[in-house]
Amino acid sequence: MLDASGVAEALEASLPKGVRARQLSARTLLVGMLVALAEGRPAQLTRVLGSLSALPEADQARLGVMAHWRSGPHALSYRQVEHTARLVSTVLAKASPDGQASAALAGFGAALLEASVPDWARSRSASLAVDWTDMESFACPPVPDVRPSADPEASWGHRRGNGPGQKDELFFGYYLSAATMVNEETGPDVAELVRRATLSSCHVDPVPAFVPALADLASSGVALGDVLADSGYAHRVAEHWALPLRAVGAQLVTDLHPADRGPRGTFAGATCCNGNLYCPATPPTLLGLVPLSRGASAQEAADHDQRTAELAHYKMARVGAEDKDGYCRVACPAVLGKLRCPRRPASMTLSHARPTVLAPPQHQPTCCMQKTLTVPASVNAKTSQKHDYPSAAWRASYARRTAVERSYSTIKDPASNDISRGWCRLMGLSAITVFVTCCLVVRNWRVLDAFEAREADDVRRAAAGLGPRRRKRRRRGLAELVSAGAGP
Repeated sequence: MLDASGVAEALEASLPKGVRARQLSARTLLVGMLVALAEGRPAQLTRVLGSLSALPEADQARLGVMAHWRSGPHALSYRQVEHTARLVSTVLAKASPDGQASAALAGFGAALLEASVPDWARSRSASLAVDWTDMESFACPPVPDVRPSADPEASWGHRRGNGPGQKDELFFGYYLSAATMVNEETGPDVAELVRRATLSSCHVDPVPAFVPALADLASSGVALGDVLADSGYAHRVAEHWALPLRAVGAQLVTDLHPADRGPRGTFAGATCCNGNLYCPATPPTLLGLVPLSRGASAQEAADHDQRTAELAHYKMARVGAEDKDGYCRVACPAVLGKLRCPRRPASMTLSHARPTVLAPPQHQPTCCMQKTLTVPASVNAKTSQKHDYPSAAWRASYARRTAVERSYSTIKDPASNDISRGWCRLMGLSAITVFVTCCLVVRNWRVLDAFEAREADDVRRAAAGLGPRRRKRRRRGLAELVSAGAGP
């Protein structure tokens, strides 16, 4: 995998050459990092040395862990591991650190992660789920007028709090952003592999900092599909997230921030609401629909879907694809036969099963006088997305976003690799990013092993005439819980 990515050769070529050749190469250092993390060890250079020293003698001789000096065999020392790791971090870091990864560091992470994704898995889906999480630094925070921090690139950030009633809390470190593969809306299951990841200081907004990583993925020949993100990505300037992704061909599926929901102005008389244009006579109760709550019953979901379906009758639908500048044409819903409106006499002959506009605007706006409108890219630039918000189609598509949450749960698992504070004791953005990237690569390997095992089991069961394996959910009744609690 390392040889396929080409990062080891590029790093070795960029490292400074001393008078005496180094015993530990960049390639062997990365092998030691991957082996140590695959064994569930923390991201420490002593663990890297221990993993390399535990290899068979033939592999140690091949990788340079055991070298032959003039005085005899020489085993790799911790000082040599630390020296090579420091050189690698210096080469990948910026000359003037600003809290974001350099071009060399971003290219290193992209090449290493992409090499961990096999071709058969890469071709199954082009959709991605994105999110960011906290990555706490091992260094102590700075104390004003007393002492600075040992990690000058880390800064204060916010994360979700674990205390009862605690919404968020402060931490000192970095934001880790990742893009995880998800299945297409009607496609087969895919291995949820991380395709891109970036680490940035907390004083840098993680949303625009992650856009270059996705743009680099698109420029590498990968056709971006759906990009799923929560409201933390929606509540941003359109130029920082939505517009750059649409420019590279992505289709957004986003949970709108509460401040962006509902009617937000007009365009040519049409109401701008939840990323779409609606008839000016749309009932306000329909424009004020919000997503279903988590504990909604089946009846509540059915009622909600019925109201969103009724709202779709008032939407001004597109009558053509967007041009290269993002402009598109939309038509009046009465012209398209979606509702009955007195301003469009031909629509009054439609069935009464369609909604009827009872009080059209007295002063006809442009959207009522023209059959179609040309909508520029600046209209609903931040809120426009693939599906009508918050319809049943949007809800089903957005449900795939939990894949990125599972990605973070696997690298915060105390049973394997837990990236909480103390996992990595190195300082600086580049040094931590190298270890985090190797951790995500190891995580991809584990996901691939489990996915291939499940597919092989499905093939075996199908050959035996059995159906797919279903997860058993044991239901424990009230009487059983009472008897279990009464025991010793």
